[in-house]
Amino acid sequence: QVQLVESGGGLVQAGGSLRLSCLASGRTFSRYAMGWFRQAPGKERELVAWIDWTGTSKYYADSLKGRFTISRDNAKNTVLLQMNSLKSEDTAVYYCAATAYSFGSSLDSGYNYFGQGTQVTVSS
Repeated sequence: QVQLVESGGGLVQAGGSLRLSCLASGRTFSRYAMGWFRQAPGKERELVAWIDWTGTSKYYADSLKGRFTISRDNAKNTVLLQMNSLKSEDTAVYYCAATAYSFGSSLDSGYNYFGQGTQVTVSS
């Protein structure tokens, strides 16, 4: 069983930055690939990025490349999402996710666990 708790969301002006953090419980965190998803009002949940269990392989949604960076610290059971040059369309609830596979997936059905989410609001 893995529990995920996100933090770091909030209100930011367009062009600003936020860093989201996800703290995972469980001794096997380092064996899980991790992902970040987001869901805007009235839209389906979509993948933001994933990172493999070693931290070597990363994948980003095409529209976010160059602005968002995913990383992990297995010693601290933490995965981070650095978000720069934020836009109003980045406003959403952001969710951390974990999968027992070595690599992540673009589909939320590919993950075993999700956190409760953290709200990110970007004002224009």
